[in-house]
Amino acid sequence: MHRVIIPVDFSETSLNAARYTARMLAGVADATAILYTNYESQDDFDVSHNYQESLKKEFLNAGVKNVECESEMGGDLIDNIARMAHTIRATMIIMGITGKSAVRQAMFGSNTLKLIDRNLYPVMIVPPDATYTGINNVAFASDFKNVEATTPAPLIISVLEMFNPKLHIVNVNKEIYVSLPEEIEEEKKKLLAMFDKFHTECYFITRNDFYQAIDQFVTDFKIDILITIPKHQSNSTSLFKSSHTKRLAYHSHIPILAAHE
Repeated sequence: MHRVIIPVDFSETSLNAARYTARMLAGVADATAILYTNYESQDDFDVSHNYQESLKKEFLNAGVKNVECESEMGGDLIDNIARMAHTIRATMIIMGITGKSAVRQAMFGSNTLKLIDRNLYPVMIVPPDATYTGINNVAFASDFKNVEATTPAPLIISVLEMFNPKLHIVNVNKEIYVSLPEEIEEEKKKLLAMFDKFHTECYFITRNDFYQAIDQFVTDFKIDILITIPKHQSNSTSLFKSSHTKRLAYHSHIPILAAHE
């Protein structure tokens, strides 16, 4: 059973992410949506509980087969979610993110990004303007370096198998290849073997601006979700690191799935 945690504080940002998730999980028989609420005091419990039950009804009406509610008073939100994800062996955590302004980034979005910084379970970031139209095409941005050690294939596969999409593994590089170097060809074979249960293709794009290249790729191939693997700054000088994922999160119009190496 896939267990998906959706933290909600009943802000517009979190409700948007929750409702996106409801549409995404509708009809998925082996998935359980867990609506998680953290409240400040016992006085807040009744209000929080009523909102939670109302949202649960929305999920059931949308066609989500299994919905549970969890609530907790006090404590650090990130620690609480991390502990819960570990205890129930969650498939992923889904949270919203606000706009690109510094003030908004400092609020709900900062908690979403703190979860990414934890070496945990996959976190799906749902932008405020994301519209669910199905999950048919998923892009996975890879640097094609040491993929066996750096690709959390079991975690990614656990998410993908809920939807069985086509997987597009894309590499953006400044170098022009007449033919792929032998080492990259070997990494490509390893990635294809990891995800052999899905219809998977690899793409190599020569372009200086990674973000423009990804934006164009998302549009051209009608990508529904973009997967990135945040790497700790100290371990990587490439684009594939936490700051890279955060920039994508604030500029993307489709959900970003961050799965740590």
